[in-house]
Amino acid sequence: MNLRTIKKDIEYLVGNVIDDCNLYMSLFPNKESQEAAGKIMDEAIELYNNLIDKVNNPDKSDPKKIKEHYRNIRKELFEGVDALCEKLSNVAGKNEEK
Repeated sequence: MNLRTIKKDIEYLVGNVIDDCNLYMSLFPNKESQEAAGKIMDEAIELYNNLIDKVNNPDKSDPKKIKEHYRNIRKELFEGVDALCEKLSNVAGKNEEK
């Protein structure tokens, strides 16, 4: 697990969420759908920025904790992306019910 791989994973997974939001917005162009998907995109961008900031600024005072630091970043990435996908699924489900 190196820095380049972690950064690529962050970019790929968060990028997929943003792509899914863009696709959803193009398929359902009503205002309510646009706003809901826009909020999810904003959260995805915020997640991306926070994770990249954490990757670029580890606490180097204790070398033993660096590996744990990056493990926690990966965990936060997967949990964050999963939560965003769940939100988008809920928004899409509400739109299908109409």
